[in-house]
Amino acid sequence: MSQKEKTTIVLFSGDLDKAIAAFIIANGAAAYDHEVTIFFTFWGLNTLRKDSPVPVKKGFLENMFGKRMPRGANKLGLSRMNMAGIGPKIIKHVMKKHNALSLPQLIELAQEQGVKLVACTMTMDLLGLRKEELIDGIDYAGVAAYLGDAAEAKVNLFI
Repeated sequence: MSQKEKTTIVLFSGDLDKAIAAFIIANGAAAYDHEVTIFFTFWGLNTLRKDSPVPVKKGFLENMFGKRMPRGANKLGLSRMNMAGIGPKIIKHVMKKHNALSLPQLIELAQEQGVKLVACTMTMDLLGLRKEELIDGIDYAGVAAYLGDAAEAKVNLFI
């Protein structure tokens, strides 16, 4: 029996359009029976944040980061043409009009297909994010775990 192809994606960006692209690629690879890992680091971690605030104890700087970062997949801005927050609304409208899945739906589909969603623990520490603030059903690991997956993958993307 042959081993599954592997695909890894580092999602560094916290931009809506880049997160959508990452999840479209991940879901496509999973549909082709690839073993897929998305490693979320720095601003990409905002994609995994819960929409509602979670009461957790934090220091002053951690609180400031938390208040300034978008809370979840529905709150991400665009990399271009954000237009003071109107851009994401337009993109979401166009996607709905064309029956394309929203980012939260793409995340759900990825989880259903067994895509491994991994939050970078070092970045979580730096930004003051706690596990309780992130969505359920994800893994937590450092860069060594990602490198282990990437070393075995034929496709490695940085978004």
